[in-house]
Amino acid sequence: MANVMILGAHGQIATLARHQLLKETDHHLSLFLRNAGRLQDVNPQRETVIDGDVTDTAKLTKALAGIDVVYANLGNKGIEDQAKSVVKAMDAAGVSRLIWISTLGIYDEVPDAFGKWNHQMLDGGYLETYAAAAKVIENSDLKYTIIRPAWLSNKNIVSYELTEKGEPFKGTEVSRRSIADFVVKLINDPSKHIGASLGVDQPNTQGDKPSFY
Repeated sequence: MANVMILGAHGQIATLARHQLLKETDHHLSLFLRNAGRLQDVNPQRETVIDGDVTDTAKLTKALAGIDVVYANLGNKGIEDQAKSVVKAMDAAGVSRLIWISTLGIYDEVPDAFGKWNHQMLDGGYLETYAAAAKVIENSDLKYTIIRPAWLSNKNIVSYELTEKGEPFKGTEVSRRSIADFVVKLINDPSKHIGASLGVDQPNTQGDKPSFY
């Protein structure tokens, strides 16, 4: 059994991962999020809810006591500051294993017409902000795995392939359920993919843009 911290626990992928962890494992989950009252289905035997903002480094450090793995499902224009606070808090608490959700395109690794489309769709500093946050994680001393999903769908399918940093991104889309499944696998075997930044897509979805656009 592991003690797992989920940052941003109300997110769609985080919710899927959380329910899968409750169903398939005996891990204890600490759910850290703003406006914790949004969580209506908490299992008091298995879950601890903490209402907080991850940029409150002192509160996050305190909450990390006894945690084995941190899964961060964060994201907005403040994600670089969130990354800095997470690294600082984990270092202070002596917690080293981090699973960090980012996005495709932060290394300009998406090729051809889809890469151009992706850049246009994520214009306005979005990619630059996520790239800066990823750099904070990569420059830390944490045992991190960065996950860069393709465009996300709500399809009820678990099917995905990985590309390493430095390799061209492959497909255009992936299901949230697939990303959640990969997160659960990393939590269950935290020795895998340490120091990696992995693109995640559904096989055979290459094209100019995702099927749902």
